[in-house]
Amino acid sequence: MKEQIEKLARFGAATIHEALGKIGDLPPQIKPLNKAMRIFGTAYPVKLKAFMNINLHRAYAYAQPGDIIVADCSGGYEAGYWGDLLTAGAMKRGIGGLVIDGCIRDADEIEALGFPVFCRGLCIKGTGKDTEGSLNEPITIGDVCIRPGDIIVGDRDGVVVVPKERLAEAVEKSAAREAKEAAVRHRLNNGETSLQIYGWDKTYGF
Repeated sequence: MKEQIEKLARFGAATIHEALGKIGDLPPQIKPLNKAMRIFGTAYPVKLKAFMNINLHRAYAYAQPGDIIVADCSGGYEAGYWGDLLTAGAMKRGIGGLVIDGCIRDADEIEALGFPVFCRGLCIKGTGKDTEGSLNEPITIGDVCIRPGDIIVGDRDGVVVVPKERLAEAVEKSAAREAKEAAVRHRLNNGETSLQIYGWDKTYGF
């Protein structure tokens, strides 16, 4: 599976999303802390009680090396759920990154460490330690269900979730889409318009 995930990670998140029939896109507010960050790996889903982060401490301790912690904050977006100390602990355990439907803090330190984080933004507000929630069980962010072992791929455009049983299909269809777009790009560079290439000039009478 690791080899297949690495093959999939060569494609952009938008390409994968389109190739699988426009599924798996997390809310567009979730973006990389640094625009150059990319993330890929198997999901370790975590549900937090709003404004509580103890389950993130548990998650990085229990997740497997290479896993991506994917956190649902129960709608409590405006808190700094993750910071430099959690990052240090997660990196020591080999965690592959964090996708969180909420905010984080200690941004400069996290960027300097090079740990990929995708979040809604930054917030200095602290959190408590209520354990309500779940670890490594399915969660929902936006309208996407994330299950343990599903594949996460993220880049500057956003984050896509690929069902684990569709990994091979995602690689194949993403490659086919890339090849198709390369052919279109060649025709555009030779002077045709997208209206001509896709036949929209005739379909819509342009």
